[in-house]
Amino acid sequence: MTATVTYLGDLRCESTHLQSGNTYKTDAPLDNNGKGEAFSPTDTVAAGLASCMLTVMGIKAQELQVNIAGSEAGITKHMAANPRRISQIDVSLTMQGNCDKRTQLILERVALTCPVYNSLHPDVVKNISFDWK
Repeated sequence: MTATVTYLGDLRCESTHLQSGNTYKTDAPLDNNGKGEAFSPTDTVAAGLASCMLTVMGIKAQELQVNIAGSEAGITKHMAANPRRISQIDVSLTMQGNCDKRTQLILERVALTCPVYNSLHPDVVKNISFDWK
């Protein structure tokens, strides 16, 4: 088992990663009867996409002996109705690291093959941009 999720009541859950013991809470968003006091479950999916992209880029960057520490991603999640679902995720990556254009292209291609990207339904629009500093 990877994790457990406990319903705390009042539209809030707590997830526990079993290997590390780390936890985080989710809350229903304001537009879906919640208080919006924590990530919503769909927020975690969108953030998970960006986190996965940066992680696989980091793995490849280590292999290429490039340091991308300090890189960040801005994420915007768009919802649709009937059924309620994530319809689009915009990820704007601001990349750190002194690397040539070829290395940048390699890292960008790696990002677009991350497991979360490949796990999202094809109908979910994924707008990804890279800005190399």
